[in-house]
Amino acid sequence: TIDAAKKAGMFVIGLDGESDEMISAMKVATEPLMVIVGSEGKGLARLTKEKCDLVISIPISASTESLNASVATSIALFHIDQQRRAK
Repeated sequence: TIDAAKKAGMFVIGLDGESDEMISAMKVATEPLMVIVGSEGKGLARLTKEKCDLVISIPISASTESLNASVATSIALFHIDQQRRAK
């Protein structure tokens, strides 16, 4: 669960297309983290968003409605990996 992950010292990131916080602004160092992805139709539930330490979105063009959940997850994990390798 999210609560158990946080108690274990994990930083919890939620992916949500409606977030004002862009993935490019996310700073993740070396701490353990959990990435939560919502359903493709509804995104993250409100209570899930509230439990996240940070909720981010991935910028997409206006002509694209949304990203497939697996694509969004791949982009987020790639971004996190790139940040960690740069440290």
